[in-house]
Amino acid sequence: MKDYAGRDVALAAALSGVAGYVDAIGFLKLGGFFVSFMSGNSTRLGVGLATGHVAAALTALGLIGLFVAGVVLGALVARRVGEDRRSAVMALVAGLLISAAILIMMGLDGPGVAAMVLAMGAENAVFQRNGDVGVGLTYMTGALVKAGQRIAAALTGGERWAWVPFCLLWTGLTLGGALGAAAYLKFGVMALWGAALVVTGLAVARYRFEKASA
Repeated sequence: MKDYAGRDVALAAALSGVAGYVDAIGFLKLGGFFVSFMSGNSTRLGVGLATGHVAAALTALGLIGLFVAGVVLGALVARRVGEDRRSAVMALVAGLLISAAILIMMGLDGPGVAAMVLAMGAENAVFQRNGDVGVGLTYMTGALVKAGQRIAAALTGGERWAWVPFCLLWTGLTLGGALGAAAYLKFGVMALWGAALVVTGLAVARYRFEKASA
């Protein structure tokens, strides 16, 4: 994260917030499955296989497959337009979230949830570098490990505040999860429009920045 400008750290934290928001909505709608946290779904898959809950295992496996497909889609867009043009991947994510909201409102829950998962997979390509994820936006285990490592370094004479960006990512995801759960309990699937509008606004702002910097 030290190689990223402050605006990029802020963008990453905001997008992590969106991931937490959408994941909370998916978790509540799916009754304990995730649309962005694939470690949790992998555990559900393993438990389902061990306990003979085939339906749960197949659900988890399907969600994991869709997430990977979303990652592939986002990575292809990033490669096609150039990895520095983050607005293109963000526009893709926004489009998928809008599609998810419309589909679910129409009663097409399966395709709607699929669009949610694809969006969360694609979001991880926003900060793609040389074909690899520069900043993971939908999962925080790595960020917490890095925060702990940077704190250890600070305590032994290293850079004092290098841990802060990783904690901001975690905070964004956690607060987003709380907001998503509250919004879903109040508005149901209509809450997805909030995430779609936020990502759309971020994509437009990023596009304008890219155009001004060109």
